[in-house]
Amino acid sequence: MTTVTTRTVEYSADHLTMSGHLALPAGADHRPAVLIGPEGVGLSHVERRRAEALAELGYVALAFDLHGGRYLSDPEEMLARCLPLLADPDRMRGIGHAALDVLRAEPRADLDLVAAIGYGTGGAIALELGRDGVDLRAIGTVNALTTGRPDEAARIRCPVWAGVGSEDPIMGTAAQREAFTAEMQAAGVDWRLTVYGGALHAFHHPTVDHVTPPGVGYHPRHAQRAWSDIVGLLAECLPVTR
Repeated sequence: MTTVTTRTVEYSADHLTMSGHLALPAGADHRPAVLIGPEGVGLSHVERRRAEALAELGYVALAFDLHGGRYLSDPEEMLARCLPLLADPDRMRGIGHAALDVLRAEPRADLDLVAAIGYGTGGAIALELGRDGVDLRAIGTVNALTTGRPDEAARIRCPVWAGVGSEDPIMGTAAQREAFTAEMQAAGVDWRLTVYGGALHAFHHPTVDHVTPPGVGYHPRHAQRAWSDIVGLLAECLPVTR
């Protein structure tokens, strides 16, 4: 295991002061870089730990913020912010670009080897960066089967992997899966979709001690499988050479 260093980085996006979590591997050389987007509740210890886990594997990793340093444990407040955001691709892209600028400004980051992964709302933002033509080596999402504006998926320049629970009623219904795969296929994207049987929305996220919307639930076995799939995607598209 490598020695990981972390720090909080503040930056502006969506008229808020965001607070991201940057994790760096040992050494001083350039490394592939990964942007990590959180679920709609916002940046938590879950995404911070994933950034650190990626740094242990040799990546520069930034878990970005959605709500100006806040974690929205009230489902009504979370939905009131996230639903308009998910309906506005330009706002999502603005949040994503602001975080990406922070990641690219890190001297350790190899600017030619950048990927974006994310969960729920954060995954939708990762996809919007791809639809905006950002030069990424890979996009990986969990619980984020959103479709974009007509023809913009053709601007995606990298492989896309998406994971979703078969019983996700929020961002993974059969209709959403069909629309997403049709969009990717029509655009000629190198895409994969993994459906995790019996899993609900946010199946990757350990159980929390506050009320969650209906259709949310942790599935430990699939959570580990989804993480392995993301690590595999990164190893394929952004291999770390030590």
